Amino acid sequence: MKKKRMTLKQKRAVAGLLFIAPWFVGFLLYYVRSLVLTVSFSLSKINLLDTGGYTSTFIGLDNYKLALFKHANFNQILANSVADILIDVPFIIFFSLFIAILLNGKFKGRGLVRAIFFLPILFGSGAIATALQLATQNIQGGASAVASDMAVTAGVNAGYFLDIFTQLGLPLKLVDYITSLVARIYEIVRASSVQIIIFIAALQSVPSSLYEVSKIEGATSYETFWKVTFPMVSPLILTNVVYTIVDSFVNSKVVDTAYKTFQNYDYGLSSAMSMLSTGIVCLILIIIGTILNKRAFYYN
Repeated sequence: MKKKRMTLKQKRAVAGLLFIAPWFVGFLLYYVRSLVLTVSFSLSKINLLDTGGYTSTFIGLDNYKLALFKHANFNQILANSVADILIDVPFIIFFSLFIAILLNGKFKGRGLVRAIFFLPILFGSGAIATALQLATQNIQGGASAVASDMAVTAGVNAGYFLDIFTQLGLPLKLVDYITSLVARIYEIVRASSVQIIIFIAALQSVPSSLYEVSKIEGATSYETFWKVTFPMVSPLILTNVVYTIVDSFVNSKVVDTAYKTFQNYDYGLSSAMSMLSTGIVCLILIIIGTILNKRAFYYN
């Protein structure tokens, strides 16, 4: 009897399953248990015992109502976090793709420049992150002082330039969007490191024959980008969007608020805050993932 061979698609599926198998096993062993416990805590009132244990009393959705309707600022923090995502994610993706295209070119010192854009990941840990945060505050303070001096002596006024942009016919929402990006430019650049690396890998995987064909056909650089480069990296845009959204919420004030509530031994309310933010992130990911997945081009 002839042995049935797997198709190329089946081989790729098996390779993908083997690749995610370690993560999936860890997910089942560790994360699922923590997730079930968090859901249980969010629906209960937790009382700590002097012996070191705890007792839980089922109270239904009271913790969720407290977080949404009675907590002093959780609603505002959650709304601001979602707004920041809507502002930052498109620009982070655009900025990452733009820098990746530049870094994918051939020039002297390319490896050093790539390492510089990867440094924010290394600097995002421990004492280095604290030092960078203090340095940023000092720089911003100095820049603010200089700006105020210039405003007094030379009459420089940021609002004046914003009025000029408005008078030129730019929509107010666009002006607000640009000013919001400029105000958080450091965070945006810091949050783009992984995305840049992913886009570089995607650009290097584009078959050179496609560029040769486009060149023979007389396509311009603009046409080559939209007809070859962008479709080929579009699946990785979805990957970067998912990563950026999750990363933004992990580093958002929502997580800090839930953690501070946890430190105050209010485990039920903290769990409810965590579940609410997780649910919103999942909803955003489902909507955006569905939209982008339909427009992504998969090259076989």
